[in-house]
Amino acid sequence: MTSSEKAIRVLVVEDDPVAADAHVLYVGRVPGFVAVGKAHTGAEARRALDRTPVDLLLLDLHLPDVHGLHLARSLRAAGHHADVIAVTSARDLAVVREGVSLGVVQYVLKPFTFATLRDRLVRYAEFHAAVGEASGQDEVDRALAALRAPGPAALPKGLSAPTLERVTVVLRDSAEGLTAAGVAESVGISRITARRYLEHLVDAGRAARRPQYGTVGRPELQYRWVTGQ
Repeated sequence: MTSSEKAIRVLVVEDDPVAADAHVLYVGRVPGFVAVGKAHTGAEARRALDRTPVDLLLLDLHLPDVHGLHLARSLRAAGHHADVIAVTSARDLAVVREGVSLGVVQYVLKPFTFATLRDRLVRYAEFHAAVGEASGQDEVDRALAALRAPGPAALPKGLSAPTLERVTVVLRDSAEGLTAAGVAESVGISRITARRYLEHLVDAGRAARRPQYGTVGRPELQYRWVTGQ
């Protein structure tokens, strides 16, 4: 789909203006989706929905004037039937269960990468495209399965999840970024091994690399954690 008329229309509801702008940008980067607006409060979201038809809400649950689930409940009562992808840093499974009855089809935990959001949107698009009458149980199961995220991707050979987690924490905690040598020293691995983990994070969209110019005669790559990409 290339036209906005056929695209899935998304309203971004996020109180942080920087995050809201980023989420609008990310939605626009996924083929078949268009961000039709953004709102920073529940009241703004209600006004936007009264003006513009929306298929999907990308909804932060912690808004300054209302909890996201309370907003979703009031929207349902008012006749708005847009689906919801909830964005939250909370990990309370009771909230997850409550959201199911209110049209929450996906949860995305903060902080998340663009790749994570893209995956959720693509899966939602498959679910959204399922129309008409199912031919049987298998077709119903396939429609629901489209919303389920895949299991964790296998790491490249030679990389381990515990070490990746340690590298991730060290890099995330460094405001200025680190070289492979710095990560190696902090984690207790070789520089070559550290660079393999760092390059894996770059490939996954969770880190970025940039040249660091020093006094050794040539630049050395420095890695920094990427938030919200």
